[in-house]
Amino acid sequence: MSWPPQSINKSLPDAKSIFFNLPKPTPCLPHVFLTAISLLFFISSTKRNPSFVKFLPFVSSDRRRFLKIPSMSHSGPPFATPQALSDWLKPRLPSDSLASWGVKPGTKNVHNLWLELSEGETTIVDSSPPLRTVNVVTVRVMGKDDLILVESRQQLSDGSFRDRFRPLSEKMKPNETVEEAVARAVKEELGSVIDPGSVRIVPGSYIKKLEERNSASYPGLPVRYVLHSVDAWVEGVPEEDFCTDEQEEYQDLNGTMELEKAVSVRKHFWKWVSSDSLRS
Repeated sequence: MSWPPQSINKSLPDAKSIFFNLPKPTPCLPHVFLTAISLLFFISSTKRNPSFVKFLPFVSSDRRRFLKIPSMSHSGPPFATPQALSDWLKPRLPSDSLASWGVKPGTKNVHNLWLELSEGETTIVDSSPPLRTVNVVTVRVMGKDDLILVESRQQLSDGSFRDRFRPLSEKMKPNETVEEAVARAVKEELGSVIDPGSVRIVPGSYIKKLEERNSASYPGLPVRYVLHSVDAWVEGVPEEDFCTDEQEEYQDLNGTMELEKAVSVRKHFWKWVSSDSLRS
């Protein structure tokens, strides 16, 4: 008799048939749910953790190395006309403050503020009094012997003067980077005496800070300045005191006459001072 018996051998399936004839497992709901949760956790983790993302071969790691700051945003002018802005300001500001705008030497008027809002250079919060916010780029132009160029005063279109004693500064435009604002500021305020293309920003000099104070341009309207400061070398700047002419400070908005009613800067007066005196 052979072993195993023939009758028993027929009743026993081989190993291959046992493996391929096993019933396929049916995924149960808890397992599916846990798998989905795991995938969601993996995806959200890559979004929250940049250090993880940069190791993925298909994600670009080419990021700007200079200024990691958001650009300005602009939602459009909140007031249709300067008169609408004036009507909005009257119940929110002391009457004597608003009446001094454009009348007191060195101040601007409601047309200026309307243009700033319309061009996106300024935002304003509804409060009593309202709070004006401005992003400003400040360029500390470096000179010989540790000197810094400052604007000592300005001559306005109404013939008045106002003292400044601050480095070259300019309000930022909507969606403008700091590098772009620096180039534009130097061109607009020093372009009449230098080549605007000869500007080099000192690496690592960028500083951002906030300042809140009463506005000299708009008495009674507090202002929050978001200051973006850099040091820069600018070729061709005169070594002695000098003055420059201002280009158009505001854009012509659809041919309106508001430009003529606004107070604008006509001349800038510059001088070199020690960095220590500027810090004090």
